[in-house]
Amino acid sequence: MTTHTLNPDDFDRLSGAERDKVAEDEANVRKGFWKKMRGAARHVPFAEDAVASYYAALDRQTPLRVRATLFGALAYFILPFDLTPDLLPLIGFGDDAAVLMGALKLLSGHVKPEHYEAARSALDPDGRPTTEDDRPA
Repeated sequence: MTTHTLNPDDFDRLSGAERDKVAEDEANVRKGFWKKMRGAARHVPFAEDAVASYYAALDRQTPLRVRATLFGALAYFILPFDLTPDLLPLIGFGDDAAVLMGALKLLSGHVKPEHYEAARSALDPDGRPTTEDDRPA
């Protein structure tokens, strides 16, 4: 059974398909986010924004629809199937950045200073995760 951070009451407000998609995105993000960051952080200029979004998505104080949107954007970032292969230097993360930055622009009031503080603590000065272990949720 997948452990998720959404309250049962929050799930009640979603349709069945929405519930399934949010739960799937959250599971994918929890499973693959730090692995992707270890491999990609030095190549992406938006590493701090991605990590702050991760923490905002896991924060129970963040509204449900915001969390669902952030999980969707982060899932797009970590999943291997996207419009531009991430292996292409410089442009490979362009579509990932566009999706994540679009979500952040719309939701900027919900990614709080404490999420950015946590992101800076989780990343070294070069924007890489500070440990090789997956970070706890």
